[in-house]
Amino acid sequence: MADTAKPLAVVTGASSGIGFELAKLCAESGFNLIIAADMPEIEQAAEALRSTGVTVEPLLTDLATRQGVEQLHALIGGRNVDYLLANAGHGLGRAFLDQDFDEIEHVIDTNITGTVYLIQLVTREMRARGEGKLLITGSIAGFMPGSFSAVYNGTKAFINSFSFALRNELKDSGVTVTCLMPGATDTDFFERADEVDTKVGAEEKDLAYDVARDGFDAMMAGKGDLVSGLYNKMTTAMASVTPAGMAAEQHRKLAEPGTDKNAT
Repeated sequence: MADTAKPLAVVTGASSGIGFELAKLCAESGFNLIIAADMPEIEQAAEALRSTGVTVEPLLTDLATRQGVEQLHALIGGRNVDYLLANAGHGLGRAFLDQDFDEIEHVIDTNITGTVYLIQLVTREMRARGEGKLLITGSIAGFMPGSFSAVYNGTKAFINSFSFALRNELKDSGVTVTCLMPGATDTDFFERADEVDTKVGAEEKDLAYDVARDGFDAMMAGKGDLVSGLYNKMTTAMASVTPAGMAAEQHRKLAEPGTDKNAT
């Protein structure tokens, strides 16, 4: 039986990458865990996390669907969620007109619809208690037009903006909202997004642990937002003053298929 005296953290997209590292940081801090993902590796992740001595409940489900989100909420079962780390998401490379619309829809539903639905369900309960911490994984991609990654970048622009607005709405509630905005990170993201043959897919990336550590620390401190990594901070600063057309052309050089041949 779970030790209900321990805080409870819910982490989505926790089968690998940043999500797994976030879950590990929660476990090392003594939080019981509910972890969810749409990959079967979520079971192996749960086994690894149990070695820290906390209770870990895994759920294999598709958080792009209302049913999947409701399955996760049912697993929570009325327990108080102290920390919600809404990290589930995936990318989609290639030209927009060449993409399969089912894949486009799944990216939108995972990154936006399912994420927002889960946040509403859980954060309403946090607000009613007057306490809780929410970490949302946005991206520096949300600051620039994403040529050859148009749908993904658009979803992250939504998530970044949504996070900032929600934080303001909850500023007097006892619930904090933190938006973690990583850049290119060494995970399976680029394989799943079919972007291995791009310059950004081939170049050196941030470590998932370092990104997760930045986000976790920011969440615990109640900070509003964090761009992880000095290079990424510089990138977002430049994006804020670069004309949209120029930024789109710069992104093209990173994300157009075949550009890995130009990587240095």
